[in-house]
Amino acid sequence: MEQGTGEVFKVVPEGSITTPKGFTAGGLHCGLKKTTRHDLGAILCEVPAAAAGVYTLNRVQAAPIKVTKDSIANGGTLRAVLVNSGNANACTGKQGEEDAFQMRKSFADAAGVSEQEVAVASTGVIGELLKMDRVLDGIAGLPQRLGGTTSASEDFCQAILTTDLVQKMVCVSVEVDGKTVHVAGAAKGSGMIHPNMATMLGFVTTDVNIGRSSLQQLLGKATDLTFNMITVDGDTSTNDMLVAMASGLAGNHELTPSHPDYAAFAAALQYVCEVLAKAIARDGEGATKLIEVQVEGAESNRSARAIAKTIIGSSLVKSAVFGADANWGRIIAAAGRAGEPLNPDTVDIYLGEIETLKQSRPVVFDEDAALEYLKGDTVVIRVHLHLGEGQAIGWGCDLTYDYVRINAAYRT
Repeated sequence: MEQGTGEVFKVVPEGSITTPKGFTAGGLHCGLKKTTRHDLGAILCEVPAAAAGVYTLNRVQAAPIKVTKDSIANGGTLRAVLVNSGNANACTGKQGEEDAFQMRKSFADAAGVSEQEVAVASTGVIGELLKMDRVLDGIAGLPQRLGGTTSASEDFCQAILTTDLVQKMVCVSVEVDGKTVHVAGAAKGSGMIHPNMATMLGFVTTDVNIGRSSLQQLLGKATDLTFNMITVDGDTSTNDMLVAMASGLAGNHELTPSHPDYAAFAAALQYVCEVLAKAIARDGEGATKLIEVQVEGAESNRSARAIAKTIIGSSLVKSAVFGADANWGRIIAAAGRAGEPLNPDTVDIYLGEIETLKQSRPVVFDEDAALEYLKGDTVVIRVHLHLGEGQAIGWGCDLTYDYVRINAAYRT
């Protein structure tokens, strides 16, 4: 059993994005990538599913975002989401937009669903037109590759990866009206991660019976506390998208804010988003460590979130963690430049359980113990401001030589 935000739910270790009733998924290689790794995938629901989405706040937005917004706005339901990797279809002008809409129509025809109930997502290199002959050939064969098995879900997860080293998927169950409801998620993201909405790409499936507005509200809140609290490199993508689909096939009474099990479902959804967000941070390009920043005693939760993200996004903090250097000065400096209320005389800083600063004064600590702690694969930085009750947690990763190597030649 896992403790979510005060509610109990159960992790389903063998679960996948097809565990919720009504969903199938799959992927294949259509030729957008130079390798033979899958680069085209889809999730399909056997019934119209209540849909919600959050998108990048980058003013430069890829063509698939326009298509998905259009699909969800038209009735608030989806039957499918089609995803390609290897090409972002961003900054591709009118042709790119036409290609994205053609992808929607072609998959709708192939899967036998309404064109307006298909979302489209893309990830990869910016500024290159899609090889549409390969995409359309892949779409034609994709419905036959969709299934409800864990293997089929893994094929989908592989199809959405770019520089990711690992697939990211999680599933939990929670009781609603005495019915077992499943919530599952899959995501991709490794570089160009500094979300102002979600992650590079994320997909949530659930069989709970819920209306679109309630789902949108819950997804937005979960996003603020999870995907919006991660950073790898400070860059917000042109393609960031998180889409949730609820089939309603669990058989519960419609979930609304007044439902007694609303909080339990919200906790399960937030947990799924948190697991995926942390997996993205841990899988940051070239990363060797997950960094968790806990901010306590801030003036407000909003202020705590801003400070946590500033610390986790600091190149100097990230570099110090990579080098296992207990340089608390970089941490307090990052907190101080976050633009939030802070008393420079009342800050405490811990590295794990090792106190390095108390009331903004250096504490004599065991440097060897700190070195050993910072060599671990997870580093927790705790900052207490002693100003109020605000708190937040952010996640990121260390900054390594490999990050530069990977991104110095991303297009080639």
